[in-house]
Amino acid sequence: MALKDVLKVMIVDDMSVSRGLMTQSLEEIGIKNIDFQVSGAEALSRLAVNPAHLIISDYNMPGMSGLDLLEKVRTNKATAKVGFILITGSPSQELLDRGIKLGLNNLIKKPFTTASLKASIEAVVGKL
Repeated sequence: MALKDVLKVMIVDDMSVSRGLMTQSLEEIGIKNIDFQVSGAEALSRLAVNPAHLIISDYNMPGMSGLDLLEKVRTNKATAKVGFILITGSPSQELLDRGIKLGLNNLIKKPFTTASLKASIEAVVGKL
């Protein structure tokens, strides 16, 4: 069985269009085990009952940014090892530096392509 058949991915984004585009790309790649949450707080609640292998989170969300979510994921023993990819339209060196310090696995710049999303995921979890 291929990794893409068992990989559990959680998308965290407050924008339904962005969630839809990411879901579409993941399905094109062959990843079907996809969960999505509209906020960092909802993602944390969901992870407590339904763990994921990989989180793909938008950076700019109300209440809790993607990096704030990453920090909470990394400080929780149950989720500390979950892969984490941040997606943003305006990556800066400061954002990247803070992300790396917090344990970020990869970063994707919007707009993304299915190929760039796949490459980013494979850099974190291995060949799909």
